Amino acid sequence: MSELRYDGRVAVVTGAGHGLGRRHALELAARGARVVVNDLGGDRSGVGASAGPAQQVVDEIAKAGGEAVANPDDVATPDGARAVVQAALDAFGKVDIVINNAGILRDRSFKNMTVEEFDAVIAVHLRGSFLVSSAAWPHLRENGHGRIVNTSSPAGLFGNFGQANYATAKMGLVGFTKTLAHEGAKYDIKANAIAPVAWTRMTEDLLPADFAGKLGVEQVTPLVAYLAHESNQDSGEVYTVGGGRIAKIFVAEGPGYGQQDTFTVEDVRDNWAAIGAAEPLTVHKNAMDQLGPLIQQLSG
Repeated sequence: MSELRYDGRVAVVTGAGHGLGRRHALELAARGARVVVNDLGGDRSGVGASAGPAQQVVDEIAKAGGEAVANPDDVATPDGARAVVQAALDAFGKVDIVINNAGILRDRSFKNMTVEEFDAVIAVHLRGSFLVSSAAWPHLRENGHGRIVNTSSPAGLFGNFGQANYATAKMGLVGFTKTLAHEGAKYDIKANAIAPVAWTRMTEDLLPADFAGKLGVEQVTPLVAYLAHESNQDSGEVYTVGGGRIAKIFVAEGPGYGQQDTFTVEDVRDNWAAIGAAEPLTVHKNAMDQLGPLIQQLSG
């Protein structure tokens, strides 16, 4: 099989000064993509700023013979997000790939979480992904081609103690990804999401130390790179990845229970087992598809 290449493609990778984003940028550049390496340069809580981390990755890429430019703008602001995409346009004339990877952590139990801690995490993960994708969207549509990869998390898909802000943002990205897939279909814009498990500065306090060597970022990037490649035709999907394992995550619906009469509280109680049945599961294509059984019932 031939090697997957990205010659002629321009990729924007946010949060690429460290960890997963750095690995994504290096891999794409090694395979011929021209890359905008975005990183605000703060700590993992989002405090501080420095152009150093992004520039260091650009220097690595250049040393290996690739092409890249550094960008230190804040993806959580409209001006910052536009500047990230503009960096691609100024340096390389276009944008083809957007990898939304930037993120911060401000973990705290829900009873102690402040509004500021909640908003700050939403701003970077969810709002930032929206803003950068929004800035790139007109150019992807005009090109008639685009690949967007968003970074969700198992914490968003399944919840995690002390991460109400982070989990909310990450599950929000699932709905965001699926909607972009629908709206981008006619323009060959594919949008997918990953829920990675990797040892980075974001997760070093959450994962056992002896897993560090088994959960390297290099085990996540191949999936990201494939989803960003023009040969990938899947869209609106979510994949968990890490430690040598990749699996698709499904948002599914059980068979449920329905009746022609308006439910009473007692009806709900008496049919609770049927309402909670897990088999057979149905994976819907979109929101209207999910309404199909209800419409059929109402029309019966």
